Amino acid sequence: MRKIALSGMFLLAAAGAASAAEPLGEWKVEEDKATIRIVDCNSRLWGVIVSEQIPGNIDSKNPDKTKRTRPTLGIPVLLNMKRVTDEKDKWEGQIYDATSGKTYDSNIQLKSPTSLRVEGCVAMILCGGQTWTRVAEGAHAPAPGGQKTTAPAPKSTAAPFPTPVGTPKTATTPPPKAGAKAGSPDAATSEVCLLPEIANAPR
Repeated sequence: MRKIALSGMFLLAAAGAASAAEPLGEWKVEEDKATIRIVDCNSRLWGVIVSEQIPGNIDSKNPDKTKRTRPTLGIPVLLNMKRVTDEKDKWEGQIYDATSGKTYDSNIQLKSPTSLRVEGCVAMILCGGQTWTRVAEGAHAPAPGGQKTTAPAPKSTAAPFPTPVGTPKTATTPPPKAGAKAGSPDAATSEVCLLPEIANAPR
């Protein structure tokens, strides 16, 4: 009986570790310039900017001219990430760098429950990466001027990815609005997954 009980405890611990080995949640990019929220939309991971250190940035380098006046706050930066089946805790897709308007082939990999390695390359020549730090649940800071973001968003960092253009400016303001109970994790996920470029993305 004791062996069975110990086996059951081991399986529960393993299940807990497996569920923890997900990059879902909020992450601070290097140099604390922006916070990225990663959510699961139909078994693909997407990440949006939910807070920025410096307010008022726009997506001025976007190759789509119609998007060059939109705020960078709330835009997707981790794009359509699919789990890699033969490598642990790793996802592959693309990453968008608002400082340069470029999109890179990218991968993300959990190095620990609180550390996420983010890497990207263009034509396998120009490569770079960052290590993001998980934001503790509930550790959300108000935006400049005492205003809180619509969905919980901690103090953060600038552009989502280190790029050849340099560090992007950033700002803390509300992410896309959610349809569920305001401020809840489900609401935050719903609002991200309903963004047109995510909802209409090929899978």
